[in-house]
Amino acid sequence: MTTAPEQNGRVAEVAKVFFRLGLIGFGGPAAHIAMMRDDVVRRRGWLDDDSFLDLLGATNLIPGPNSTEMAIHLGYLRAGWPGLIAGGVSFMLPAVVIVTALAWAYVRYGDLPAAGWLLYGVKPIVLALIINALWSLGRRAVRGPLTAAVGVAVLGLSLAGKHELGLLFAGGLVVLAASLWRRPAAPPASTAAVALALPAGVGAALLALPSLSVLFLTCLKIGAVLYGSGYVLLALMRADFVTRLGWLTDQQLLDAIAVGQVTPGPLFTSATFIGYILKGMPGALVATLGIFLPSFVFVLLSRPLLPRLRRSPHLSALLDGVNVAALGLMAAVGLQLVRASIVDTPTAAMGLAATVLLAWGRINPTWIVLGGGALGVAIRALGWG
Repeated sequence: MTTAPEQNGRVAEVAKVFFRLGLIGFGGPAAHIAMMRDDVVRRRGWLDDDSFLDLLGATNLIPGPNSTEMAIHLGYLRAGWPGLIAGGVSFMLPAVVIVTALAWAYVRYGDLPAAGWLLYGVKPIVLALIINALWSLGRRAVRGPLTAAVGVAVLGLSLAGKHELGLLFAGGLVVLAASLWRRPAAPPASTAAVALALPAGVGAALLALPSLSVLFLTCLKIGAVLYGSGYVLLALMRADFVTRLGWLTDQQLLDAIAVGQVTPGPLFTSATFIGYILKGMPGALVATLGIFLPSFVFVLLSRPLLPRLRRSPHLSALLDGVNVAALGLMAAVGLQLVRASIVDTPTAAMGLAATVLLAWGRINPTWIVLGGGALGVAIRALGWG
């Protein structure tokens, strides 16, 4: 039985781990997942790769930011309910603070401070982190020729522009169908389905509410239904904030998405930026709460289903297919990042060196990311890159 001091120590550990990961979490969900896997599986041993893959598959099946949901899952695994809150909030907090500061500068000066020099050195390190995670997780996720073929097919179809959610379900269903073909179907396991959505016609009613309420409920809706990439987030935010409400211009929205992309942590903090430029600090807080709240709810509701999935042979096969499909999507992100990350000889050298150092396993990736950022700034300042 866990004692109170031990429980408090675990909560503090969760908060420390995910605050640090949020602070250095450049590169989007694939990079975040890679960093989490290195930290909590390889270095701290909170769980093994198989369990980590199951959580990754589960987060891909529910709406919301995958990496934040992984932080919530892992926080709960380590420290129960307090850890669930600590993991999610600590991972989001650095990005929220940084984005709020950038929004203040944007409102005050009408432009965004440059971050290109820092990202020049960080991007090759992010690519190396993804490669390292794919190698480690892929050896556990690929359980035979079928799952290998599913992963490769998902990679190719993702690069061809097919929708992420459709590929995830297709991967799971292919492996499930093979399992059903090999043995008779077991009685269906008890499952629960959860939906969080605003009823039709609510838009007109929202317009009659105070603007902070409209902001909160609009962000809540987006957080509750969003699957896929930053392009999907851009489309949903444009439909609401530019077209329906008329609160933002297209340029302001693009600036908000750009800030979410160039800062560490989840891209969903673009909502923090939007909230600030609309209503100052109260708007930033309300928008952040609205867009991230569904993730905590969905994780709470989906957690009890994972053991049931693994106890059923056929549903376990479905999860295996989803897991390998998720890695196929992660590999597609990695390949798409190559062109943006490796732009010249210095970035190629940094990416290769980071890959070797991560494979060696003796250096904390935090220092590799920070070192890449510092080196990138130095190279740009000296005019070498």
